[in-house]
Amino acid sequence: MKRRLVVVGNGMAGARTVEEILARGGGDQFDITMFGDEPYGNYNRIMLSHVLSGEETEDGIFLNDLAWYEHNGVTLHAPRRIVRIDRHARQVHADDGSVTSYDTLVLATGSHAFVPPIPGARNPKRGFHQGVFAFRTIDDTRRMVAYARDHERAVVIGGGLLGLEAARGLQGHGLQITLLHAMGHLMNMQLDPAGGEILQASVEKLGITVLTDAMTTEIYGDERVEGVKLADGRTIPCDMVVVAAGVRPNVAVAETSGFTVERAIVVDDQMRSVDDEHVFAVGECVQHRDQVYGLVAPLWDQARVLADVVTGANPGAEYHGSRIATKLKVAGVDVASMGVTAPERDDDEHIVFSEPRRGVYKSIVIRDDRLIGATVVGESAKVSFLMQAFDGSQPLPEQRAALMFDIGGPTEEVGPAEMPDAQQVCNCNGVSKGDLVACVQSGCKTVGGVMDTTRAGKGCGSCKSLVAQIVEWAAGDDMEVDPAEHYYVPGIPLAKPELMERIRELRLYSVSAVFAALAPGGEEDAKSKMGLTSLLRMMWPDDFVDERDGRFINDRVHANIQRDGTFSVVPQMKGGITSPDQLRRIADVAEKYDVPMVKLTGGQRIDLLGLRKEDLPKVWADLDMPSGYAYGKSFRTVKTCVGADFCRFGLGDSTALGVALETRFQGIEGPGKLKLAVSGCSRNCAESYVKDVGVVAVAGGRWEIYVGGAAGAHIRKGDLLTTVDTPEEVITLVGRFIQYYRENAKWLERTYAFVPRVGLQTVQAVVVDDAEGTAAGLDARIQEAVDAYRDPWKEGQDPAVPGQFRPSLPLISLPQVPVRDGSTALGGRAAESLDGDPRAPRPAVAPVRAEEPAGQQ
Repeated sequence: MKRRLVVVGNGMAGARTVEEILARGGGDQFDITMFGDEPYGNYNRIMLSHVLSGEETEDGIFLNDLAWYEHNGVTLHAPRRIVRIDRHARQVHADDGSVTSYDTLVLATGSHAFVPPIPGARNPKRGFHQGVFAFRTIDDTRRMVAYARDHERAVVIGGGLLGLEAARGLQGHGLQITLLHAMGHLMNMQLDPAGGEILQASVEKLGITVLTDAMTTEIYGDERVEGVKLADGRTIPCDMVVVAAGVRPNVAVAETSGFTVERAIVVDDQMRSVDDEHVFAVGECVQHRDQVYGLVAPLWDQARVLADVVTGANPGAEYHGSRIATKLKVAGVDVASMGVTAPERDDDEHIVFSEPRRGVYKSIVIRDDRLIGATVVGESAKVSFLMQAFDGSQPLPEQRAALMFDIGGPTEEVGPAEMPDAQQVCNCNGVSKGDLVACVQSGCKTVGGVMDTTRAGKGCGSCKSLVAQIVEWAAGDDMEVDPAEHYYVPGIPLAKPELMERIRELRLYSVSAVFAALAPGGEEDAKSKMGLTSLLRMMWPDDFVDERDGRFINDRVHANIQRDGTFSVVPQMKGGITSPDQLRRIADVAEKYDVPMVKLTGGQRIDLLGLRKEDLPKVWADLDMPSGYAYGKSFRTVKTCVGADFCRFGLGDSTALGVALETRFQGIEGPGKLKLAVSGCSRNCAESYVKDVGVVAVAGGRWEIYVGGAAGAHIRKGDLLTTVDTPEEVITLVGRFIQYYRENAKWLERTYAFVPRVGLQTVQAVVVDDAEGTAAGLDARIQEAVDAYRDPWKEGQDPAVPGQFRPSLPLISLPQVPVRDGSTALGGRAAESLDGDPRAPRPAVAPVRAEEPAGQQ
């Protein structure tokens, strides 16, 4: 019979331990039962700051969804908290009165947010005071995002990593942020004072106010937060407070059950409790050799050792502690820290470089010709080598300054072949070079496959290039390219030309028809719907059957969704030209609908930000202007300069040509956005050289056409496609290029990637020289798209579906553990809306309330 393995805690450490046990054949040895406080699967807690900032979606941070537990035969009880352990009977007692027996018990109860006893932080009856938040769980994050929508000023208490990330994330929601830190410098656990000061200056440049040596003594306000008071008597008005003052191990159940607890649950080198041979512990709730770890890498090391021991894969496995080295981006600033932050002996070498103006600080501590500590702020060029040297895998150069600068000495990071197997590659998910190599040797020969299997590169993403290098080296000649990389969309195993051929052959006019005819098993794939919608609209301008679930929210309501769930509206102003009447209407709408921000865009348009979804049809009606296309994958705007009429340097009428281009191609959909500009001379006031398509007037009344430029996250000067004599030729060739791009680019591939991939000579041969005899067809098909244009804002008068502009929230419902009787969850309390909005979808079970004491992860 299988032994009974019970894991208390469903956080990152607990779930990783179960994964390691299953990988060693533990599924054949154990019936595995897990308990968790939160009503979800296992997610990457490190990525919560990215969810707060809007860089990542909630569902994007899940490591194991509910289907994973079922597939692996793991019974998950959540939300259910273990309140007592009967070591003699080998049973765990849950808060709902249920009892579960075990042969082997693993405590992975993690940590909870530490909230100092600040007067006003908590209400004796309701828990946290209205407007006060901890930052530890997905539910915390959702509440913060919802609350930030309607407030202006936030105070973040805590200047460590979490506090800085919370401050930066909330700033993205438009709040004024004051960061309070009780110690003398930021990140005092990782940085020395000089490094902390450099980091503070960099954070303040972002517009965040930072106060150090600032001890919070009170949070004041009657019904809701109104401000905080400091020990020195200062008061800071605010309407939101986030406490990010660190974490404390969850040890209550261990203490009450008679285990040895000091700072955390004391374990030996095999992760076994010092009190009971049948009980193990792992993660942030563990104290090993007087150390308590809060980073991912040590937790993963502990999980491997524990799995080796309990499965018998390596009964003598031992954990001897971890050397901590971290490389991360804090509020947009590169920070690396390893070992000690300052010399500890008289003979320690200490090399320091500080350049406050650039926000750069480097400190290195060497003892007996070994790197024992390093701090780097603001630059990451040498961090990889420093981490290798800290691991002991690289000798130090005689010229110590070479550790900081490229001035000689072997200080570049070594290649994959020379890296030790134990070297950490992915800090977020604790993946070493050895883990990647083992994955390749097991038969996975693609970069994407190795990343999916090991999760390397699935955190902050900074290690992706190194992961690719290691996979390529390990696979050698057996390296495979993931076939899906050649598919236009992941759900249909066809490249774009073959996909279009089959669609035409079968005359498929809708997304659902394409899935039914061409997808494996006829199954629909959500990630493919937007790409197919765009493709079908391009192929069948008149016959396309529009299915609303095939569009992103922006395309469904014809406005650009913002982080807080409101929308922005950009009225059309061709060529950036407007009139007093249009300006009056825009001003009237801004006042009538209390628009929080009216902003001039980089494309010479006026953006009305902060409109609610249900108000969009009324806004469009009051504006009585066409859509300016600030949303979707489509032709956006044409930026123009003053041109020949008013500018003394103008060589051509850029304004008129810009208006003509925008009038002809307005709203044309494509695989990616299309931004255009027309400049009246080479002074390039309209930035034509760095647009998807740019047109520049030159001497002799001629026009240069540039393609494939970019000036956003990617910077690229466009390639000169050709020079023509008339505006009419410009319009023809621009339309031909757009259609060629629409028909041949990958989904979401911008022109700055498309033109180099296809090759400028190929583009010129097709678009300019008609070397393939396809020009007439391209011209005809772009004309069909132009003729099929309809102003999408007209849907405000006649919605496509009844609920098109119904009020909604920006946050999605998370997958939750099903229970038979939701009314019994958490002591029978009824389920509540997660963010306090009565319109929010109700979960199947009650979430953990923020005011309750934190328990298992």
